[in-house]
Parts: sequence; C-alpha cells; structure tokens
Amino acid sequence: MPLKFVIQKHDASHLHYDFRLEMNGVAKSWAVPKIPPEKVGEKRLAVQVEDHAVEYMGFEGVIEEGYGKGTVKIWDSGTYELESKKEDKIVFHLKGKRLKGKYVLLIPKWGTKAGKKQWLLMKAKD
Repeated sequence: MPLKFVIQKHDASHLHYDFRLEMNGVAKSWAVPKIPPEKVGEKRLAVQVEDHAVEYMGFEGVIEEGYGKGTVKIWDSGTYELESKKEDKIVFHLKGKRLKGKYVLLIPKWGTKAGKKQWLLMKAKD
C-alpha cells in the first residue's frame, strides 16, 4: 500500500507549510516557513514538530482556538516512495499534484537547537 504525504498551507500567526509524511502509522511533521522547493537545488528550512494522526492529513478548515489557530488548506498531496531513512537523513520520491520527484530531508550540523530538530528540505536530482 502506498504511503501518503500532504503539504498543508497553514495561515496561523505566521504563514507556513506543514509537510507531513505517513510513516510507522503516524504523520511525521515539519513546519516549512517558505513555499516548498520545486526546483533541483532549492533548499528550505523544515522544523520538525510533533507527530500527528494520519487522519489529520486530509484536514482543511479553520482552527478556531489555541495552538495552530488559523486556516488550513491542502497545498499538495499524493503518495511517496521511501528510498532510505536514517536518523539524520530521509530520501524519498514524491508523486503529488505539484511536487514530483526525488526529495531529501537532512539535519545539517547546526540542526539541533533548543530541543527542536531543524532539517533542510530539498529537491534533488532524480
């Protein structure tokens, strides 16, 4: 069964994109402050946040109160194939409506700050 991914455009206190990969029964999640990379070589900061329920990957609507208050819309979705996964690097191939091809999530040397893992999300050569 193919694994799902979603990118939710989240207009909260700051506009950002919630990038989620279905993995081990949960939606592994990263907050990406800028539009996700569409061209080879483009890199974006991706701050790892708490895992979400896989069911949340289809959510669109308004969060009225509390953490994450704001409007959520699906920016892209589809399936992905996992190529490799290590503690500090995940390589995968997206098959979405907007994003297609090989992508990498990587923790750079400076990437662990204040208990949060800061990753780079980048489009790679296929």
